[in-house]
Amino acid sequence: MTKRLVVGHTRDGRCIYDEQAKRELILACREPGASVSKLARDCGVNANQLSTWARKFELAAAKTAAAPASSGTAVTQTAFVAVHIDDAPVVAQSVCVDLQARLPNGVVVDLRACDMRQARGLLDALGRLQCSASTKG
Repeated sequence: MTKRLVVGHTRDGRCIYDEQAKRELILACREPGASVSKLARDCGVNANQLSTWARKFELAAAKTAAAPASSGTAVTQTAFVAVHIDDAPVVAQSVCVDLQARLPNGVVVDLRACDMRQARGLLDALGRLQCSASTKG
């Protein structure tokens, strides 16, 4: 790609680049794990120049994608898909749990086949209880 990237020079010494080779280089930069500076160094181009080309390429691609369909350009599909969710009634399911806890003061809490609402009520009540002086560290 290096040999065909530069196709000529202007009178003031600036390089004239092949558009197809530039496009290939920009697409190579977009690959996962690609290093812009390494690719630029390998092709004999300044990394800032390559970054500028890539930025201009992205802007041109965004303008093309945003162009109205009436202009004759193909409309690109986006990754967004609208999903309609009906307001279906939520069916409450009773989930039974077995819970066993041994507290530091020696109390054992053993709940078998109780539903989540009952277990939460008990745990909330236990959480609100004041600790006795004997259990404080």
